[in-house]
This record gives sequence, structure tokens and C-alpha cells, in this order.
Amino acid sequence: MPLPRAFYLRPPRVVARALLGCVLVSRKGRTLTSGRIVETEAYLGPEDAASHAAFRPGSHALFYGDGGVAYVFLNYGMHHCLNAITGPSGRPGCVLIRALEPLDGRATMARRRGVAATAPRLASGPGNLTRALGLSLRDNGADLTRGSLTIEPPPGRTTFRIAAGPRIGITRDVARPLRFWIAAHPAVSRRG
Repeated sequence: MPLPRAFYLRPPRVVARALLGCVLVSRKGRTLTSGRIVETEAYLGPEDAASHAAFRPGSHALFYGDGGVAYVFLNYGMHHCLNAITGPSGRPGCVLIRALEPLDGRATMARRRGVAATAPRLASGPGNLTRALGLSLRDNGADLTRGSLTIEPPPGRTTFRIAAGPRIGITRDVARPLRFWIAAHPAVSRRG
């Protein structure tokens, strides 16, 4: 069962932490790939200079709708990035999904990435994650609460320590501690 829309109707910082341990599921035709979310980054509204809502106002209508929708964009003209829109309509924000621990379809993920299925960081880093799951701009606007791209609650009870620090790969508002990850998890894209 996917997470309900109400899960996403909260501030980005809250959703970014709550997504850790949840399972991202991609169904492409008969192919299922999934992974446990181990790293995220929160992007706030116009007050966050690193957010698309701040430096590309009006160009991303998805930001201003209800949470629970996928926002996929092409970064540097070569890497797709998957975000979950957060908050209620009119209050922009999103969470970048940075890294997964592969669960289902490891061989398919490896083929899509062109690496060995035993690669320790098969879906680590936003571009590697979207390639592994077969995501592209066609997935922009997908409803994460139903359909072929969903996020499900953690399977069973999970306990882990959450670490936080500055976001990675940005040039604006770099000091905010809005990156969250499962501490010491081997699939995290970058330590510390």
C-alpha cells in the first residue's frame, strides 16, 4: 500500500526525514524495481535559494500543487533527479530522493546502469537512482500515492539513527543542514 497523500502534506524537512526507510517502487511494464530510501534532501519554497521555487519561480507548477506528486527534472542536461512534492497546495517544497538500498530487480537495475549487480552503491546518487529504476521526464507529475511509481511505508519495524548535514552539489544556500541519511548505511551517496 503506497503512503497516503496526507503523508506528503507536511513541510519538506519533516517529509525528508520520514521518507528514510520507506520503499520506492517503480513498475515499468512487467518489470518491478524497488529500493529502501536511505538518503534525502529537503528543498523549501521561495525562501530557500537552492530550491527551484526560488530561482525558477512560475516554471514549475507542480511545486504549487498538493504534495504526493513526483517532480522529475534533468540536471546538468544529463542526470534525471526524482523529487517528491510536499506540502499543501500553494506552499511549495519538495524532497530529493538521493539514494536507495536495492530490494527488487537488482539485476535489472545493474543492466540499466551498466554495472555489476553486486555493485555496493547501485542506486546511490540521484542520477544513478533514476537510471537504476528506469525513471525519466516521462515520470514527471506521477501520482506517488497510486500508479506505476509509488512510495510505500517501511516493511516491518525499523530502527536506525538519522544523520543530517548540508545538501550536496548545490551552489546556493549551501550551509543549511537539509540532507538526511541513515547513519553508516553503505548505500548512502556520500559520507558525512
